[in-house]
Order: sequence, then structure tokens, then C-alpha cells
Amino acid sequence: MGKTIAEKILSQKSGKDARSGEFVVAKVDFVMATDTNGPDAMTYFEKIGKKVFDPDRVAFTVDHMSPCPTSVAANVHKRMAEFRDKYGITLYKVGDGICHELIPETGKIVPGDLVVGADSHTTTYGALNVFSTGLGSSDIACCMATGEMWFRVPESVKVNLKGSLRYPATAKDVALELLRKIGTSGALYKALEFGGDGVKTLDMAGRFTLSNMSVEMGAKAGIMEADEKTYAWYPFGMKRQPNPVAPDPDAEYESSIDVELGEVEPLVACPHNPDNVKKVREVAGTKVNQVVIGYCTNGRVEDLEAAAKVLSGRKVHPEVRLIVSPASRWVYQRIVDLGIARTLVEAGAAIMTPGCGVCAGYHSGVLADGDVCVSTTNRNFKGRMGNPNAEIYLASPATAAACAVAGEIIDPRDL
Repeated sequence: MGKTIAEKILSQKSGKDARSGEFVVAKVDFVMATDTNGPDAMTYFEKIGKKVFDPDRVAFTVDHMSPCPTSVAANVHKRMAEFRDKYGITLYKVGDGICHELIPETGKIVPGDLVVGADSHTTTYGALNVFSTGLGSSDIACCMATGEMWFRVPESVKVNLKGSLRYPATAKDVALELLRKIGTSGALYKALEFGGDGVKTLDMAGRFTLSNMSVEMGAKAGIMEADEKTYAWYPFGMKRQPNPVAPDPDAEYESSIDVELGEVEPLVACPHNPDNVKKVREVAGTKVNQVVIGYCTNGRVEDLEAAAKVLSGRKVHPEVRLIVSPASRWVYQRIVDLGIARTLVEAGAAIMTPGCGVCAGYHSGVLADGDVCVSTTNRNFKGRMGNPNAEIYLASPATAAACAVAGEIIDPRDL
């Protein structure tokens, strides 16, 4: 019997013939932590009392509380810098961007890798043929010390993407369609393996979106094969030789899900759960106070270009706040070079420092009581964006931009 991508990677990294349901101890290729959970990881690590297993394979990012909103955050960042100086790891500073863009963007992870991060959306890297998953701070500390971690090899669910999307539907709408089908626990501790001819029609930004949102379905990983688009994407090249992994033809999957991309329509996840999904036209007319575009789910060049396409020649509704955050400094530079930033600003957008602050509700863009926000981020639980008395709808960049212009929820086709 053949193996899935997840089984193959965990077999290679553990040196064992690993099958779903088994437990293995595997060598990790890269370890990441952010300024929200890095402090605890540092504390646990220093209690272990060892050196970092390989400083070139560990990185911290200053992205959630960036720029510092409080003196407490500033002291956290200072401590992270001291840890970097002591152990020689990489530290991405304020303005560099979001971990889930920076780590792959800088070529530190390559196809075939096993990567762990102290953030649930570490699944994002699966778009690069990487088995990547989030861990708690104490586990991250152990990984930094030993370069190893135990895993239960997950069962895999095959997601067959067929055909191609029709504008203005996007990969974000595909992710929402999957959430509508299986819910937030439908892939609990599974590896979602995206395949089919439809994958090749998606750009890398769309693939990152699918892998990013996999954790919202409960998945341990959201992974796909590497192809020519994968290798062409790396803006600064790869730091190591890739070891791409493909599933065997006779691999065994727990189940499969078929998605006809040509039938996917603009969708929105209504409050207060990512799987409360409806067609945009079903909730059209709902007044909107704030629109948020960007971040680790939809903050790449193609995402912001899609928003700019809708906003070009138009103005943001006078009663709407439009906040845009590129996923990294490099993305920010690209949208400036391409004129995308100018279109966004002329329409009335406020472009933020690359980071996670608005999405997580740490600072900048906190919602008022009763506010309705349309966001391209990945979570809309009560209390997200800093206020449990507000409502968040999740949508694609094109849909979010249309809502910013209309001042209400609207399908981009009806703008």
C-alpha cells in the first residue's frame, strides 16, 4: 500500500515506515515562534538549559504586537533580541512582516520539509509541499533544544480540486466552501491533501490561503505537491536543496472531498464562526463599518492586486474604515512598485505596517460595540479584533473591497 504526502514526510524525518495512526519521533527542519508565544518558549527553553540545536533553523518574528502598542510589548521584544544575541537565531524585526509570509519568503523552508511553529496557522507552509503544523510553547522549546518532536501520523483527507475558478471567486471562497461542507472540526487532526487538476490553476497566493485556512477545519496540516509555480515563487531563492514529496498512486485516504472550482461563488463566513458560511448575496445589504484586507491569509501581492482591481476609480464609502496590511515588507515594496498601493490609498485605504495587530485585536483597528467588519483574515470568533460586542464577516479580497465601496455587504458582481 502506498503513502500520502504526510506519511512520506514523517517517514523520511523519523527514519521509520510511518503509517497513519502511528507515533513517531521526527527531526524537524525549522522551528518558529512569534512575540505572543515566543516569551513562554524562551522561558521553557532556558529551564531545559541547553543550546539551540541549530541557530540557522530557528527564527522568532516580531509581528503580532508590531509596532509596540505598550511598554509590556516593548520589553517582550527586547527580551527576544537578547535571546537572539545569546543563541544566534534569526529575529525578524518590526515591519519585516508576518511569520507565515517571512519564513517561506526568505527561503528558510523548502519542499519536503517538516516545520513547526508556535502559531496555529503554521499550516500555511503546506502550500510549498511542507508538512507544517502549530505547537504549544513548551513543545517549541523542546524542538529548539533537540531538533526533534513526537507526532501522531495523521490520517489524510484528499481534497480534489477540479476545473478553474471564475472571477470574482477566489481561493478564499474555496476555503469557505470547504468550511461550509465539513465545518470547523470536519478535519480534526487530519492532513488535508489538496490535489486534482484545479490546484495547478491556482497562483501561489491562493494555495497559501487554502493551507492557511486548513487549521480552521481542525486540520493538523494542509499540504499539496510542489510544481513549477512553487519553485518560481521564492522571491529570494531557497537556502537549502528541496526534497519534494508526492503521494503514491495507491495511497490510502480516510475520505475525499470534491470541489468543482467553476461552481464556487463569492462566499462569506458570518458571525461568529468560520463555518457559518453563506453566499454573499444571502446577506447583502448588511451595513459595514470597517473592512480589513491583508494579513497571513490574504496579504500577498495577488490578494492586494485583486482588491485594487475593485477599488480602482472608486472611493471607500464615507462611513467605512478600510485598513490594509501587506503580509511583509517585500510585499509592501512590490505593491508600491506596481502602483497597487497608490490605487488603494487614492481609494481611501489606510495601509498599516506589515503585521498581525488588527487581525488579532492587539492594537490598531479595534472594533467598537456594534461594529460590523468584513475581513479577509481567517477567524471571526466573538472577541476577535478586540471587541466581543462586534461582528466579523470573513470574505475574499475582492468581496471585501466591494463592501468597502458600497458601505454594506455586496457581491462584487453586483457593485
